[in-house]
Amino acid sequence: MTQLSQHNAPAVYLGVDIGTSGCRTVAIDADGRTLAVGEASYPLHTPSPGWAEQDPNDWIAGAIATIASVAASGAFDPAAVRGIGIDGQSWSCVPVDEAGEVLANTPIWMDTRCQSICDELLAEIPAAEILALSGNRLSPSYSTAKVIWFARQHPEIYARTRWFLQSNSLIVLALTGVASQDHSQGYGLHFVDVATGTVDAAMARRLGIDPTRFPSPVEPTAIVGGLTRATAERVGLPEGTPVVAGGLDAACGTLGAGVYRPGQTQEQGGQAGGMSIALAAPVADERLILSRHVVPGSWLLQGGTVAGSASLAWLTKVIGEAERLAGIAASRSPFAEVSALAATSPRGAGGLIFLPYLSGERSPLWDADARGAFVGLTLGTTRADLYRAVLEGVAMSLRHNLEVAAAAGAEVTELLAIGGATRSPLWMQIKADITGVPLVVSAEDFATPLGAAMLAAIGTGAGTATDLVDRWVRRGSEYHPDPAATASYDHLYRTYAGLYPAMAEGMHQLAAFGR
Repeated sequence: MTQLSQHNAPAVYLGVDIGTSGCRTVAIDADGRTLAVGEASYPLHTPSPGWAEQDPNDWIAGAIATIASVAASGAFDPAAVRGIGIDGQSWSCVPVDEAGEVLANTPIWMDTRCQSICDELLAEIPAAEILALSGNRLSPSYSTAKVIWFARQHPEIYARTRWFLQSNSLIVLALTGVASQDHSQGYGLHFVDVATGTVDAAMARRLGIDPTRFPSPVEPTAIVGGLTRATAERVGLPEGTPVVAGGLDAACGTLGAGVYRPGQTQEQGGQAGGMSIALAAPVADERLILSRHVVPGSWLLQGGTVAGSASLAWLTKVIGEAERLAGIAASRSPFAEVSALAATSPRGAGGLIFLPYLSGERSPLWDADARGAFVGLTLGTTRADLYRAVLEGVAMSLRHNLEVAAAAGAEVTELLAIGGATRSPLWMQIKADITGVPLVVSAEDFATPLGAAMLAAIGTGAGTATDLVDRWVRRGSEYHPDPAATASYDHLYRTYAGLYPAMAEGMHQLAAFGR
């Protein structure tokens, strides 16, 4: 636990973030200042090719431990906590029984084991009908096929399952004893109408899913319940402390970056990369991801790159630098070290392009068998070139998503950036130059749990989204495209965009060989 500052705030709100690598809880006062932060990590399990799963009990343990940590920090009076909001990673499928006990590990958002199930469903139900209702294509990453996988592969677990829950709703259940499903996470289920947030029972039946195994959808700001006595004692907060439904981590991060008005766009530089464009009405495109925002009455058109900063972490590992970078003093972060080296490589990394498809790719390719690649390696390629190519390749994937969004009618005029990648000024400038769009870094280190805390504040009557963004969200460094750099990158991007179509068949053959 890290105590950041002391304030005798009249009200405190907690935001709990259930991420892929760990859980983080922040305590926020009524002026949007961070009082304390608690963190806990948990493992990712990859037992087979294409599988990526976690033990949801690890999420619960992380949430309990980090809430207790901030409550015991001494940075605020625990009795001042007015509400708790939870955000979580997308497309989970957590089976729990009547008692709320987790019955199995859950496939997470990067899991692609269900491709054959999707193929079967699409042979029976036109893809256009699924897209028209849910706003999203049928893909193995989403929750829909995972539910069917449990029914087919583990009928004994399926028979005992009362609810299939998302990551944040599991934590809400653990804290309050009440099962819930929020609107922003409904996009993982293709029988939920993305326009209205309601369940289409007829589509559920066509998909072979029992909709009664899912709680009725509620707004992310809705108070689901209060802390139970047992949980309150474990975390050191008053019994009955309100807990709101919470929502999708990308949507909470979008709100925490100040993005909620139509046209505003959040750029995510975490383990996964991507963008989220706020919309006043749903706009579906099969190449992108459409969800309801955590702000009622708005939607998000999203693009997701599976391996964003994860690509950089992978490179440091395979070239043997992970340990050295992990030991760098806090005054010089690994991002600063890598950026300094990458800056010595010229724009275009000496003619080297990186395709960041290290775990398949989501939008706009939707190819679980896409594979990462360095194209243009020579005997003269340096370590600095490799690093720069990774920074540029991830930025190219962002541009790819933005161009598809523009074709769908969602224009972007400014990127509001969050995530660990924002600690690299070089990477931020590369993204601005490659996309040709000005980029502003959020001054908040914890934009995603900040957004979750905002939901708690809104749900308990402390203000509207407009009020809280105005009071709580602060803008940081700004990066403007260099016209000469953008023109140069335009040529490189055309090469990048042509590589996947040219290499896809070979990638698929290699993926099959690896299996």
